[in-house]
Order: sequence, then structure tokens, then C-alpha cells
Amino acid sequence: MSKINVRSFSNENEDGAPDLVGITTFSSTSYFVPTRGTTVERPSDHVEVGSLRYNTDIRNLEYYRGHGIGWSQFELIDPEEGSFGDDMAQGTRALFGGGHSPGYVDTIDMITISTTGNAADFGDFAGTDRGFGGGASSRTRALFMGGYTGSAQNNIDFKTFASKGNATDFGNLVADNSRPAGMAADQVRALFAGGDKVPSTRQVATIDYVVMAQEGNAVDFGDLTTATRLGTNSTLGSSTRGIFAGGYTNSPTGTVFDTIEFVTVSSTGNASDFGNLTTATLNMGGFSNSTRGLVGGGQSPSNTNKIEFITIASKGNATDFGDRTVSVEQTTGASSPTRGVFAGGNPFTNVIDFVQILTTGNATDFGDLTDGRRGAAGCSNGHGGL
Repeated sequence: MSKINVRSFSNENEDGAPDLVGITTFSSTSYFVPTRGTTVERPSDHVEVGSLRYNTDIRNLEYYRGHGIGWSQFELIDPEEGSFGDDMAQGTRALFGGGHSPGYVDTIDMITISTTGNAADFGDFAGTDRGFGGGASSRTRALFMGGYTGSAQNNIDFKTFASKGNATDFGNLVADNSRPAGMAADQVRALFAGGDKVPSTRQVATIDYVVMAQEGNAVDFGDLTTATRLGTNSTLGSSTRGIFAGGYTNSPTGTVFDTIEFVTVSSTGNASDFGNLTTATLNMGGFSNSTRGLVGGGQSPSNTNKIEFITIASKGNATDFGDRTVSVEQTTGASSPTRGVFAGGNPFTNVIDFVQILTTGNATDFGDLTDGRRGAAGCSNGHGGL
């Protein structure tokens, strides 16, 4: 094997370096400096799979996974969070923040999804007590945004999964918003879509996003196909697609939707049609692993216990999965790669139930929230985008 020992390496114009063809190794006790730039500056044309760069926005290395997938950052996994090898569900935490009980609360509950049992108190919001917000998460951070407490809120709080304690202020949504749908389909971005402008009770089509590793205010992503209050209070998507299902609008007349829409999370732009639910429904909970998304509960038009599923990579209509243990609306959800949980709902309940995502069948009792409430925001550090 030949070796090259140099301190600098460039082409004749000193504006780059020549290609090294074949098997090339690098051995040093020092370091090398990869290319760097912002998220906006990511190259998208003629990029080879496996290309490496440093993203200055998220302050992490990222690599190119291919056309249609894009760039993903390297994940630093704390072994205390559990093994993601043979038992991928071990150690995955779900958080449920806020809600209406019947007063508005700032409580954050925690469960370990691979076990069963009652939720434990994990801290409180940084901002005001509120319900009907959205939840989204990376492997390390949980975000709780928007909601209602007599008026629409624009707060975004964040919480670290690894430790108990109160949440910290992250920034603000583009505008005050009650009942947005929160969704984080990859490790980098969190998206929040639809909702109400209260007290005018005017539904909106806007989609906002933030970079989860970097505190700051949300920016515009695009729009849903229809202004709607989704009420899907949980993460639902893969590492490439974000899914929004069902919803309601009161203009010009009260209408409940059966539509399912999707976006490509690594880009910006408007949502596109994915398919339809089996029945027009609002105020569902939802969750996903990397291949399958589930929604359950809701109103259609009365409270329901139904659970439906979709295959995220292929557009199409939802299919019956089974039934929940209770018929409730204004419920929420969270998931590990193997198991999904639904929590709370209206009429006020503390019930948590669970299903195995890759099978079909009815839900089983998991345990209870710390109190009965509706409109909590749910998320986990093991959902389908991670």
C-alpha cells in the first residue's frame, strides 16, 4: 500500500483538491476539517451518497443519503437512553405536555414506552399553562408549541429528554396559534401546521418550522391545501415525509375532513395530497415508526375508538388497524420504533393505551397520566423520523 504524507493538498489553481481514486485512507493523531456551510447552502445537485459536511446552523456533521432523502446529521446517542440495537424500543421516552384538566395545566408527564405503568411528573412548561398545543422532538429535545389558555399562544418551550426539570423558552411561532399539529419527521426540523386564530376562531393553512438544535423563532415553511384545525397532537412521519391527517374548518360552514396531506421535511413548500382516512375525523392522536403511521380516536362525528394506519412511503388511503380501549377525542400520541401509545382525551380521561405498530389489532391498557386531561401535546425520542 502506498502512503502520502503532506501538510496541504490542492490543485494547480489552489481552489480545490484533485480526486483520489481507489482506496484512500487517512491516519493522524490530529484532525481534518470537512467542508462547512449553513442549511440553506447545502449542495443538492451532483452530490455523491456518503458526502460529508459540517452544518454551521445545527453545529453538527451531516452526510448525504441520496436523492429524495437528502442530508441527515450524525446522532449522538446517550447510552442512558437505552440500546437501539436488538431491542430498539428499550429506553424510548414519551412526554405529554400541558392540557385542559378542566383548568389549563403546565404539567409535563413522562413514560418509558417499552414498559407499562403510570406516568411520572417530569417538570413544567417555561411559559403559561396551556392546552391544545403541538409536540415535536429530536432524539434529545422535546418541543411544545402554541396552544390555548383563554387566547391563542405563540410560545415554543423545549425540554431535554435525559433529565427531569422545567422546560426552557425556545422562541415563538410566526403567529399566535391554538390547536396546531406538531410534527418532527427528522432529527433536524420540527414542523407545526394549521390551527386556530383565537378568539376569532379562524382556521389557518400555515406551516411553520424550526431547527430543533438551535433556539429561535419559527419561520414559514409553506401551506396546507386547506385552512384547518387538525388537532393531531403528535409526531407522524418518517425521516423524509411529514404527514397531517383529518381536521376541521368552520368557514364557510363547519366541515370535518378525511384528507391526508404530506410534505418533504428537508425542503420547503406547500403540502400535497396523500390519500384519505376511512372516515372524516378531527382531534385524533397519531404516531409512527419509520414505515407506518397510525392515527386513533377523535370525532367522526361522535367520539370514536377507531385506529387507522398508512404506509408512509407510498401514497394511498388509510386502512383499519383496530380499536382503542376508550372512545375519546382531543387525544395525543407518541411512539418508539415498535410500540405506539395514545394518552388522555375528552371526556377528561387519564387513560394511556398502546399497540404494536407493525401488527394490527386492538389497543391494550398501558397505565394512567398523572391526571385526567384533554389536549396534551405528545412526543418521543424514538419516533419514525429518527
